[in-house]
Amino acid sequence: MKNFLLAFAVLFSVNVIAQNVADVKFDKSKHNFGKIKKGVPVSVVFTFTNASAKPLIVETATAECGCTTPEYSKPPVPKAKTGTVKATFNAANVGQFTKRVTVKFANITQPIILTIEGEVVESK
Repeated sequence: MKNFLLAFAVLFSVNVIAQNVADVKFDKSKHNFGKIKKGVPVSVVFTFTNASAKPLIVETATAECGCTTPEYSKPPVPKAKTGTVKATFNAANVGQFTKRVTVKFANITQPIILTIEGEVVESK
């Protein structure tokens, strides 16, 4: 019985500490650059708001390929304040593209996926 109570207490405390994805409100999760010139990098800034009572911390922001570079707010984002994730695409190759940036927040198990897309065309 003692082990059961201990296990219940541990599970309950983990559940109380964890936040959920609803605590993060992005202004948008997708951006279309349209047609862009080859060799001219483009960037977009995704802004998020902390909708929880606890500070939000971005643990990582990773791109699915080396052609996209994410940057993100490093300090904890207090309640009702905003932070950013910037995605820069290098536009090295001609053609349509869709790239994803996976953003992982501390104490939130579900990552958030941000998407950029467009078409790289030859510069004239």
